[in-house]
Amino acid sequence: MRLFNTLQREVTTVSPKYGERYGIYCCGPTVYGPAHIGNFRTFVLQDVFRRALELSGTPTKHVRNLTDVDDKTIRDSQAAEMTLKQFTDMWTEKFHVDCAALNCLEPHVEPSAVEHMPQQIKMIESLIEKGHAYAADDGSVYFSIKSYPEYGKLSHLDTRDLDLGKTQNQRTNDSDEYEKDSVADFVLWKSRRDEDGDNFWQSPWGEGRPGWHLECSAMIREHLGASFDMHSGGEDLVFPHHENEIAQSKCSCGGDFAAHWFHITHLLVEGKKMSKSLGNFFRLDDLLEKGFAANAVRFTLVGAHYSKQLNFTLDSLHAAGEALDKLLKAERALAELAGQDEAPSYESLIGLEDKGLFENAWEGLCEDLNTQRAIGAMFGALRRAQNEPNPLTQWKGLHFMLHALGFELPVVEEEVVVEAPPHIQELAAARWQARSDKDWAKSDELRDQLKELGWLVKDGNEGYSLEQL
Repeated sequence: MRLFNTLQREVTTVSPKYGERYGIYCCGPTVYGPAHIGNFRTFVLQDVFRRALELSGTPTKHVRNLTDVDDKTIRDSQAAEMTLKQFTDMWTEKFHVDCAALNCLEPHVEPSAVEHMPQQIKMIESLIEKGHAYAADDGSVYFSIKSYPEYGKLSHLDTRDLDLGKTQNQRTNDSDEYEKDSVADFVLWKSRRDEDGDNFWQSPWGEGRPGWHLECSAMIREHLGASFDMHSGGEDLVFPHHENEIAQSKCSCGGDFAAHWFHITHLLVEGKKMSKSLGNFFRLDDLLEKGFAANAVRFTLVGAHYSKQLNFTLDSLHAAGEALDKLLKAERALAELAGQDEAPSYESLIGLEDKGLFENAWEGLCEDLNTQRAIGAMFGALRRAQNEPNPLTQWKGLHFMLHALGFELPVVEEEVVVEAPPHIQELAAARWQARSDKDWAKSDELRDQLKELGWLVKDGNEGYSLEQL
């Protein structure tokens, strides 16, 4: 496999450098609310990368953290009148439910910041001892950027003026997240403030809590070591978060830190930046409530190359549902020709050599994780697969690609005849016609009307059924 490396700024070969298992650290969610589809684009594409690597025969160690203490979790837990643990446990559970619905593999390790407080304090002590950090009068501790000459190489800040006095008025920044043009000594330990309430820990510098950037470095050191294979996250994390991680980790632990950096580009929704004020801010539940299936959401999120800005639309979700139906029909036909009635497991296809006509799709995925090319080649192969002399090979090749992309085919359900009043039957028939005409707006409007009247429409491959709510 080959993949673009943000640090080296070129496509490079992916292979384990520090052991037999390829170590991957993914910046996970801040558990203060449900993740939105922009977050899940990153998590889903990281999942595709891991699947592709494992199916190629390379075992992985996937570490994805939980940020369960920071400015937002403390603020919102207090607003909800819950303890920090109660609050973050609730949203952690929701995140797990959404990941399962989107068919993401569970990480091998899922550390939380709160669980790694001793490791974080030890790392700060090391940085102070080596002259890379200093304590302020209020008990906060900051990393000194000037102590690390290589600061800025990941985010290309090495080409800018890093004179702190010229970039901003203050020398230090104690916010967990801040603007991209803010170059300042960043906080490692935040002294206790009134607004923190009971959320503080003891340290050599007094009561307080760790800064957000430090949390990941400590968890990486604990679970992957000072040198590991890959660090990944959304493009917004390159600076300052990942830049700060490199600085504090290398200065405290030595080592190479991450050999490969994999960043995923943000998405647009209906051609615009996702925003609550624009009404285009979607969480998974929002889309499920509109009648879309989670597998269609995943199909859409995977549909564009990770380095390109995906335009996520409701029309694209409708198209994804139709594409998955086509995959189901093709799989059924191949299964019948191959004499198979049960899909092969993920584990049984690891290292599959003969992928038949689906080899081109696999090659697309292996060359810079080009999911768009892989999906196109997969559908191209489907048109010819049923006419090949060895249907079992083609059937396995199809399932190899379905597993690599993480696509779950629609569940086949027997249609149930529901005795509905005539006016409900008429509305349902009109909606089906609108759907057949690809008039998605009208179809959605009629579906919502039926729901308000107490009826749920379930679309099948050849028709629909009605279920009373």
